[in-house]
Amino acid sequence: MTIQWFPGHMAKARREVTEKLKLVDIIFELVDARIPYSSRNPMIDEIIQHKPRLVLLNKADMADKDETKKWLRFFADEGVSALAINAQAGEGLREIVQASNQLLSEKFARLKAKGVKPRAIRAMIIGIPNVGKSTLINRLAKKNIAKTGNTPGVTKAQAWIKVGKELELLDTPGILWPKFEDQEVGLKLAVTGAIKDTILNLQDLAVFSLRFLEKAYPERLKERYGLEAIPEDLVVLFDHIGKLRGCLMGGGTIDYDKVAELVVREIRGEKFGSLTFESPEYFQSDETADH
Repeated sequence: MTIQWFPGHMAKARREVTEKLKLVDIIFELVDARIPYSSRNPMIDEIIQHKPRLVLLNKADMADKDETKKWLRFFADEGVSALAINAQAGEGLREIVQASNQLLSEKFARLKAKGVKPRAIRAMIIGIPNVGKSTLINRLAKKNIAKTGNTPGVTKAQAWIKVGKELELLDTPGILWPKFEDQEVGLKLAVTGAIKDTILNLQDLAVFSLRFLEKAYPERLKERYGLEAIPEDLVVLFDHIGKLRGCLMGGGTIDYDKVAELVVREIRGEKFGSLTFESPEYFQSDETADH
C-alpha cells in the first residue's frame, strides 16, 4: 500500500508559513506522542531554519508513558526543548509559556537593553493534520476560537489568537509532506488518524497494526482477543478475531474488511491501552540519523 496525501491547501500553507516566519519569536512544533518521529514533518526543519523551537508531544495520555520519557530524553540529547502534553485535558500547558520564556530569555533581554517595551511572545504552531493544534489553541485561549475536528484537514487558513497577556499564537493548517520515503511512516500516520481513512486500505493497516502489537505488546494482543499464543499465519489470526467478534458474512464466512476495521478502531479507541508505535532507540542509530 502506497500512502500519499498532499492536498493543494497544504502546498499553499507551506508558502504562507515561510512568509510569516519573520513575525514570530518561536515555533511550537506539535507532534503525536504515539509517533514522535513519524509525525514530525521533515520539511519543517528546512522551513523554520534557525528559529527557536519547542516540540510538544501531544496526546501523551494515549502514549506509553515509559516510551514518552525516553522520547523526551531523546529530544534533550538532540538539543531540542520538548514537553509532553495532553491538550484535550489541558495537562502540561502551563509549562509551555515557562519553556518559551526560557528559550527566548536572551532575545528579550537584548530588546529590553534597546529600550523596547516588554510584549507577548509571538508563537507559530506547526504540525501535521489531526495532531491537536486547534484543541491546544482553544485550551490555551480558554475559549473555542479555532475549529476542531477528529478528521484531518479542518484548519485551512491562518489566524492570530491572543492567549492572555503572555502569548499570541499564529495557527496554521496541518502540513504533511508530499512523499513518504518510508511507507512505514505512512502506516503509522494512518493508524493514528493523521490521514483520511477514505484513501486507505484498512486490511493492510490492520496487518501492520497486528504485527506491531505482536512484537511490541504481545500480552495485550493475547488478552484482548483471548489468545493462548499468537498465530504466525495472519489469516488464522483474522479468522479467530472474526469469529470472536462476529465479523461474519453469509454462510459464516469471515468478513475480513470488518475484521480490519474493528482492529484499527480498537487501537484508536485505546482498547489495547496506551501505545507508542516507535521507540527512540531505533532513530538514534546512524542509519536514521539524517532523516
